Amino acid sequence: MTAALALVIFVLTLVFVIRRPRRIGIGWSAAAGASLALATGVVTAADALKVVGIVWNATLAFVAVVLISLVLDEIGFFEWAALYVARLAGGDGRTLFALTAVLCAAVSAFLTNDGAALMMTPIVLAIVRELGFAEKTVLAFALMSGFVADATSLPLVVSNLTNMIAADVAGVGFAEYAARMWMPDLVSLAVSLAAAYVYFRGNIPVRYRFDSVRAPETAVRDAALFRKAWVVLAVLAAAYVCGDRFGVPVSLVAGVAAVWLLWLARRSPAVDPKRVVRNAPWAIIAFAVGMYVVVYGLHNAGLTEMLGSALVWAAERGAFVAAMTAGWLAAVLSSVMNNLPTVMVVALAVEAVPVDGTIREALIYSNVIGSDIGPKMTPIGSLATLIWLHVLARKGLRVGWREYVKAGVVLTVPTLTATLASLALWLEVLHDERAVAVWAAGLMLTAIACLAWLTRNIHKPAIRKDRIGDPTEKPL
Repeated sequence: MTAALALVIFVLTLVFVIRRPRRIGIGWSAAAGASLALATGVVTAADALKVVGIVWNATLAFVAVVLISLVLDEIGFFEWAALYVARLAGGDGRTLFALTAVLCAAVSAFLTNDGAALMMTPIVLAIVRELGFAEKTVLAFALMSGFVADATSLPLVVSNLTNMIAADVAGVGFAEYAARMWMPDLVSLAVSLAAAYVYFRGNIPVRYRFDSVRAPETAVRDAALFRKAWVVLAVLAAAYVCGDRFGVPVSLVAGVAAVWLLWLARRSPAVDPKRVVRNAPWAIIAFAVGMYVVVYGLHNAGLTEMLGSALVWAAERGAFVAAMTAGWLAAVLSSVMNNLPTVMVVALAVEAVPVDGTIREALIYSNVIGSDIGPKMTPIGSLATLIWLHVLARKGLRVGWREYVKAGVVLTVPTLTATLASLALWLEVLHDERAVAVWAAGLMLTAIACLAWLTRNIHKPAIRKDRIGDPTEKPL
């Protein structure tokens, strides 16, 4: 009876969160679900306090990072970056497609996947439309940007709220997490970009006229604050690492950086700090606590024990099977019941599996990968996707569910599979000193090759711009 009641409360809460009848906020829906779970005895007050102890750090860190992103958006930071990429691509449509993916991955890594998907998407749309691309091409860039933003939200604890929840449940620090996940993130970027290119290749222009693209500097609305923001971001990156060594919560590090940036913006003509604070996703605090109290009811009802049995079976068969099983389990659950409750349920199940070492790490990090990439298979997989689709609709680009699911499955399956496989391999490498040396040498050579390519590519725009500007040249 308790199990059925816990399931009913969870489903009702999730429906209200996703459908938002009468525009009820997600925080109110989650809080109501938590209250119902407490009133019916599905969870206890002690359970609720335990949930708060798990999610407070991740939730406050998420709000702080979003505050930083909002200030950066106000001063034109993201638009500047997108225009720079459009110039750097030098009129090559395929290079623009790839560099846009890299930009979204970078924003997602440091400023959360929500910042990349929700703030970069309108800017990318505006720029590709400014370039005169057809609507099918605009759609290709939009879908690619949204997918890559989530697929590459793996490398840091702060890259995704699900990362923070999983790390806090497992007791994983910032540096330890980054050491395990930066390699799978690079694989995810490479495979997701390749999959997107193959899927959308018919809609990617070979060449485009970029002589009309505005100079990146024109997007900056406050040059002084723009320069200071770079300093804040650099200090924030260093503080994450230093704070981890001394046990400082990520939320405190990000919170101090957010307050610092808001203080610097107090006299900026481009930023209204009060409006930025008002627009921050404060409802996510009530949502996280409320939703996870409801999810804890499923834990009490035995759901995590069922998942734990499957994970024990997988763990007995090695790190590769453990990673694939936990990752795909999290992915499928995320796609049908949203990734935020999924990551908590699977994390609690992993916590109860009696293993350690490489296999335990495989279970922990594959849950993150599955909860970050798997939701892209359906529109309801994550709240970020639902809001992202709403943003696209407001910009005049409507994506039907059938069209979205078709693209989502095609892009997700190879990316998720390859990323989970790379995680299992990378964890094995990290436990073999000789393999680490070989990989380090290989990565150094790869970095040199990428730098050479980038240096060569930087010089292309100026040359191509002269050719495009030549009145004797035929129009493209």
